[in-house]
Amino acid sequence: MAPVNGSKRVVVAVVLNYCREADTVACVQALEGSVGVELSVLIVDNGSPDGSGGRLQDRFPQHDFLQTGANLGYAGGNALGMARALGRDIDYLLVLNEDTEVAADMLIRLVEAVEAHPQAGAAAPLMVHEGEPPRVWWGGGTFDRIRALATHDGTGALASEVSREPPVREVSSLCGCCILFRAGVLRAVGGFASDYDTYGEDVELSLRLTRAGHRLLFVPGARMVHKVAHPEPPPTPRKIRLRDRNRRRIVRRHYGIVDRLCFAAWFYPTRGVHAVRYLLRGDWDRLGAIWAGVTEP
Repeated sequence: MAPVNGSKRVVVAVVLNYCREADTVACVQALEGSVGVELSVLIVDNGSPDGSGGRLQDRFPQHDFLQTGANLGYAGGNALGMARALGRDIDYLLVLNEDTEVAADMLIRLVEAVEAHPQAGAAAPLMVHEGEPPRVWWGGGTFDRIRALATHDGTGALASEVSREPPVREVSSLCGCCILFRAGVLRAVGGFASDYDTYGEDVELSLRLTRAGHRLLFVPGARMVHKVAHPEPPPTPRKIRLRDRNRRRIVRRHYGIVDRLCFAAWFYPTRGVHAVRYLLRGDWDRLGAIWAGVTEP
């Protein structure tokens, strides 16, 4: 593809590693094959105790490297990386999971989509599971205000079906697995909320972006692979705890009184139902996660 407006846009890709060296290597190598943009990579290591951060720094001396010194979670580690990248003169910032591999033209397709829509602040690609035939992991995001979370559109569908959608579609939430941001927009609204650890940080930032008047785009023609199982296993206790806690944080930060009441009327009774289900199963870890998710500040 031709560079946008005759000149290549400058993009920094932030890749966060925590004890997943092989995945991070494959992710960075795929990024290095990107065409149509001037790309640099910032590898952020989240204090990996297995020493993978140092080995990645040695393996990729051509790329910037940041050591957080501790496991700050996905939100916290990426927040540091975002802040560092935004200190440079760049046009765009890409955040993506380390267990992903991007197509060579993914970045330029995202850049072209954003530049064709002046009100767009960020965009995300079609994210598919590994394997044949490719199936959708994320094909757009819809924010559910009652539940204070974003659902994945098209999950499990054949990727070929989603690719026939319009070239660009506006969505109400993006997925933190892979987002391209206008650097200027991100400087104005800020990056991920670092205290979210993991889960919901993408929803919270999407709300800040839309509240500031920026559109969020899904670009089906831009594609990447996310190395997760299909179908995905049941949520872990950690995921239950953090997702529920962070939903409550989203509500406190972004909701008015009526929306708060609607959320509470759905959230607390359904947590009770889940708690009873885990109690009857003797699943004490998930039962404890439900309690923590509704009580942690």
